[in-house]
Amino acid sequence: MNLNGIFTAITTPFDGEGAVAVDRLRENIARYNRVPLSGYVAVGSTGESVLLTRAEVEQVFSAVREAAAPGRILVAGVGSESTPETISRSKAAANLGFDYVLVKTPSFYKSALNADALIEHYRRVADASKLPVVLYSIPQLTGVALEADLVARLAEHRNIIGIKESSGNVQRVGEIIAAAPEGFQTVVGSADTLYASLMLGAVGGVLALADCLPELCIELHRAVAADQTANARELNRRILPASKKIVRQMGIAGVKCAMDYRGYYGGPVRGPLLPLNAAQKREVEAVVNSLVATAAAD
Repeated sequence: MNLNGIFTAITTPFDGEGAVAVDRLRENIARYNRVPLSGYVAVGSTGESVLLTRAEVEQVFSAVREAAAPGRILVAGVGSESTPETISRSKAAANLGFDYVLVKTPSFYKSALNADALIEHYRRVADASKLPVVLYSIPQLTGVALEADLVARLAEHRNIIGIKESSGNVQRVGEIIAAAPEGFQTVVGSADTLYASLMLGAVGGVLALADCLPELCIELHRAVAADQTANARELNRRILPASKKIVRQMGIAGVKCAMDYRGYYGGPVRGPLLPLNAAQKREVEAVVNSLVATAAAD
């Protein structure tokens, strides 16, 4: 059970009519197969998971499984508002040949989602899931955070093996690593905090930035693993403005625009998300151009 390395937070491509473009998804995966990524996370936040129907979710799972190269670790985003639906999606992911399930916190009834409710939810999912469970905390979207003490309690379950911590709070990442038992794996969901989190003991990242600039993210992870401190710091310096502009400021539309510019298929976002305007597209292209030119000069 190994989450070490860089995973792409796979985007869900849509065609001009708004349907899932399965062929385009397979083409993207085929290109990622040529890059030394550890694996792929399908139907996460960057995959517009909450905007997909259940049938589309399984359509994406199937396409990723079919297109992924042997040896790539496959993680299925299965978190839902209800415990039974989360369990059902976990079973579907297992049947389709995934390796792990990623389970975000429920959030709609957040006033009722105290520690006892979250523990009950995750333990029931972990009991029922045939696949190891990775917790998923992204409070900037859900309003529900998994704090270190709660994570440590959940980590006692034999089938809960790690967490994707996407809050962008490095202190929280460090507290989780310190509180969790040995062998529990922490990956981060923000390229902004990848370097600092790896230095604290995180094992990898599930990154939207890796959808369009996977090589740079992999290089940073390898530099830290090899104790190449100066190189890692320089790579982090280059990554930070790209992550800020493309991911944090422009969101999924920015990621998809950068993918288009780099030869992947990004395509449109699904409503109510809005596409970038012409000025925003130029900003994204300028950031990508700068990074690619710097890489070429190296």
